[in-house]
Formats: sequence, C-alpha cells, structure tokens
Amino acid sequence: MASPEAKRASYDTLVAQTQALLHGERDWIANLAQFSALVFNAVPTLNWAGFYLVNPKDDQELVLGPFQGKVACVRIPFSRGVCGACARTRELQLVEDVHAFPGHIACDAASRSELVLPVIAGGVLRAVFDLDSPEPARFDTLDAAGFQRALEVLVAGTDWA
Repeated sequence: MASPEAKRASYDTLVAQTQALLHGERDWIANLAQFSALVFNAVPTLNWAGFYLVNPKDDQELVLGPFQGKVACVRIPFSRGVCGACARTRELQLVEDVHAFPGHIACDAASRSELVLPVIAGGVLRAVFDLDSPEPARFDTLDAAGFQRALEVLVAGTDWA
C-alpha cells in the first residue's frame, strides 16, 4: 500500500496528465472518453472507470456514458445503487464493500469496492464518475480528494452541450 505522500504525488501526476490531455479540447464526449481511458490505464487495481450521464429526458435517471472496462448497466435510476445515491445526494460515495451497500447494482460480480463522484458544471449535475475495483476497501479519502481535483480540471475545460 502506498504511503499518503506517494498517493498524493500520484494524484498530482494524474491532475497534470489531465490538464495536458485535455488542453485545447472542449468537446464533452471526447473529454469524458479521454479521461476515462487515462484513469483506467493510470490507476492501479481498477476494473471499471467511467461516466453515467444524467438523462436529459428523465432527470431522475443515469445513462451509460464513456467508460473503460467490461460492459456495464445502461440505465440506473437515482433511487438505486451507489451511482444513483451519488446522483440523488450530489455527494461522493465511498463504499469499501459493495456487497454491504443496500441496493447495490452488480454490473460486474468481480467488483468489491466503489468510489462515485458527482460531476457538477454550472451548478447542474451532468454526470457521475464511477470507479470500481476488485479489491475490498480499495478507495479512501485521499483517492476521493485526488479524483475530485482531476474532475475539477475536466469540468473547467469542457463545454457541456
């Protein structure tokens, strides 16, 4: 397990990589796709990284967006699962054991822990960013803070059409 200093440094690198990768590109689909690929390939012990977008036709449902990993659930109501809880409360969800989370939606039986962060632009919830790991308790508050910083770069550099 990495020391807190090493973990913070790895997220400093992720933030810098996000800035460089997205520099000059404002398209939201391209940026979400690139960010998902960057995170999935740069962060160890993930089996899924990607976005669920707020459905513009039903603001109480998430629809699968750009991601990396195995095929996933396509639609998630705000009333179900870890992603739904994040969308409903607009607060990050850090779940050490997904099997202990009431209403967890098991898209991949190998997932054991999950971190979901809201993506808010212009005061509007646009998406949630979902990370799954096959390791129990893979994520902690340092991970949450590091991903939040990287998502801030993404949000600031993206036109949300």
